[in-house]
Amino acid sequence: MNQREIRVGIVGANAKSSWAKVSHVTAINGLHGLKLSAVATRNEQSAREAAKAFGADRWFSDPFAMIRDERIDVITIAVKVPEHRELVLAALEAGKAVYCETPLGRTVAEAEQMASAVGSLHTAIGLQGRLNPAVRRAAQLVSSGKIGPPLNARIVSSTTGFGPEMPSVYDYFNKESSGANLLTISAGHTLDVVEAILGPILEVDARTEIRWPAVKLTDTGGESVRQTADQVGVLGKTGSGALFTADIHGGVAHEDARFSFEIRGADGWLNLSGGHPYGFQCGDLKLTSNVAFVRPEEAAVSGGFMGAAINVGEIYAYLLRDLHAGAYNAPDFELALHNARLIEAVICADKLGERQKLLDQIETFDEARVTIRS
Repeated sequence: MNQREIRVGIVGANAKSSWAKVSHVTAINGLHGLKLSAVATRNEQSAREAAKAFGADRWFSDPFAMIRDERIDVITIAVKVPEHRELVLAALEAGKAVYCETPLGRTVAEAEQMASAVGSLHTAIGLQGRLNPAVRRAAQLVSSGKIGPPLNARIVSSTTGFGPEMPSVYDYFNKESSGANLLTISAGHTLDVVEAILGPILEVDARTEIRWPAVKLTDTGGESVRQTADQVGVLGKTGSGALFTADIHGGVAHEDARFSFEIRGADGWLNLSGGHPYGFQCGDLKLTSNVAFVRPEEAAVSGGFMGAAINVGEIYAYLLRDLHAGAYNAPDFELALHNARLIEAVICADKLGERQKLLDQIETFDEARVTIRS
């Protein structure tokens, strides 16, 4: 593709409230060489409003019509996870480059289907935390050997979401069938950045809990039943040899949301920290260490809600370069599939742990019964 402007169409760019509004639109408008050409939402009025608010050339109330439009090069999918599969497959069928939010699908099978349909097309997945400039510099610092062989790491990743209260529009996060929950989103992002810095995760054990089984819907006064975990603990081993623990949890107050990733090596340490209420993947991060390092480069773009566009902008910058150079360096659907399989491994580890706990209870009961009988 030549150096002409790359035209993007966003599915899900609602002007009133949307992730696209606080991140994608700002990122696209802030990057030279990208143009927001079109937006698509569920109805004509919201589509018109979004086009006007975001400066898009065209609007669509039918996302498939936008996908077929020959004047658009990249389709961004920023809607609820259950809608990803049909839209992504349509975009790939139309021969378009696709940027999809994570998780790619509701299940590993859906992710496999979409990844297998890519062919030579360019794709990007919204695992944007790995491209944060501070994360990239941390990965370089580890690989350089300056802190020595990595020994262990401890991650704390929290978010205001997945707590005891939420608006009804976000109730789908509570439903297992939606494919969007603390495990697939927050844990998915967290474990991806672990792999970006410390290498592939080779072994995992996990425990999950539902601390708030009854969730108050703040706008309706109703109550919903949470079917997915709001607290996750992961223990693992990485390709670098480092052991890690990750505490991933929701329901914290806005001011208490934080991200901390401390790595201890044989000769030093480093720490990544942040405090975005949506989770570490949404804002900027600070890198500190007891060894000298080159300051992380400036982000391609800034802005959005508390810097929500920073990491999304890095994905677009990579995708833009890939499209012009015919390269494939952006986090893509293969990474999305790997991440889905990793989360599936975490879920299986948790279920195995539950079975072991039950076996332990049975053995304890049997021992007590034997003692009583004797």
